[in-house]
Amino acid sequence: MTAQQRDMVDQILRSAPFDLGGDVAAQRPLLDQMLTSQPLPEDVRTAPGDLGGIPVIFIDIADVDPRGTILHIHGGGFALGSAAGSVGLSSDLARKTGMRAVAVDYRLAPEHPYPAALDDVTAAYRALAEQARSSDPIVVSGESAGGNLAIELLIAGKAESLTMPAAALLLSPMTDLTVSSSSYASKAHADPAITERAIRTRVADYLAGTDAADPLVSPIFADLSGLPPLLIQAGSHEVLLDDAIRLAAKAAADDVAVILDITPGVPHVFQAFAALLDEGDAALNRAARFVKDNTAQKAAA
Repeated sequence: MTAQQRDMVDQILRSAPFDLGGDVAAQRPLLDQMLTSQPLPEDVRTAPGDLGGIPVIFIDIADVDPRGTILHIHGGGFALGSAAGSVGLSSDLARKTGMRAVAVDYRLAPEHPYPAALDDVTAAYRALAEQARSSDPIVVSGESAGGNLAIELLIAGKAESLTMPAAALLLSPMTDLTVSSSSYASKAHADPAITERAIRTRVADYLAGTDAADPLVSPIFADLSGLPPLLIQAGSHEVLLDDAIRLAAKAAADDVAVILDITPGVPHVFQAFAALLDEGDAALNRAARFVKDNTAQKAAA
């Protein structure tokens, strides 16, 4: 774990032409190009499909008999990103956990504002839960806006009395769409890629008039009781740091088993740089241990 690696990732992000708050027509292909620029390992197998009528990509590792499924929800501020763009990160999770991954292509804002994305991920999860054998654990994961949708999926699923997943993994989640966390100011210079302006732009696209304090868009205002164990990971160099910290505190207050895992000196969704950054690989290893511990407990139960 070297300062040189951290500096390299910081410079890659600062010099990239991508702007989270920019025009979606220009930024969508830029983000997908960034996320798919490195070839996948030769043993990664992908196949398009659908769950509950929602397009998904199934991701398997060759010669691995999966011991369950990770439903992964990509980031991109609710307006950018894609299932294809998240295959690299999803396949890393699949490899380290020994599970199959499924990346969801939910509808994007501003064309499809709230609740379209939440409806889509809930439909996909519902279909996956109905198809899975009782012995096959499901884990939900998501990064950034996908982390928001992952926790909101659990809240919506609880209201619908859906079977809860064994656990949830949240990477740098957006949890307060009122954009009031103090880290927007305190981490503004440290964060190489994300700004308060960009978050406000994407939140406005997504909400389209919905109250930002509604618990179904800002989970820090929700009742989290009854949710499965959570692992929340974030880097100390991101403006969304307090969104992660505040969600962990709310989960703990609501009697949810939660682990808050903060890595110093790294940016938003640093796990996506695991091939370049030792801290990213180490965080994914910790995530895999968390998943294995909680799926083993479910199988034993």
